[in-house]
Amino acid sequence: MATIAIFNSSQDTVDLLRLTFEAGGFQTVAGHVPDVKRGQLDFVAFIAEHDPAAVLIDISMPYADNWNFVRLLRDTASMQDRALVLTTTNKRALEEMVGPTDTIEIVGKPYEPGMILDAVRKALARGGG
Repeated sequence: MATIAIFNSSQDTVDLLRLTFEAGGFQTVAGHVPDVKRGQLDFVAFIAEHDPAAVLIDISMPYADNWNFVRLLRDTASMQDRALVLTTTNKRALEEMVGPTDTIEIVGKPYEPGMILDAVRKALARGGG
């Protein structure tokens, strides 16, 4: 059973996504984006400890700053070969920053939890994770 790491700033969203993924046959682990950004949660150690097949991260405003943060995380050795799914309120802006890629799924808000499940499955099927 694959593990999905959920990083979001909203506990309600984390709880909803946990239920969705677990009902879809996945295990979940979760962290809060602000804790990582403040240095209260070591992202690299978290990934090494839980070894998720996919990582789901919410990108909020300011998009450029948060994309740079995710890019640094993505470029760490522990993130290599892992599926990465990003959620955001401004999908178009994030797609422009990311550029063409087949290694990252981007899902715009608002979304139904099933859309996130589908995006993770698609990313995993492409070979990530």
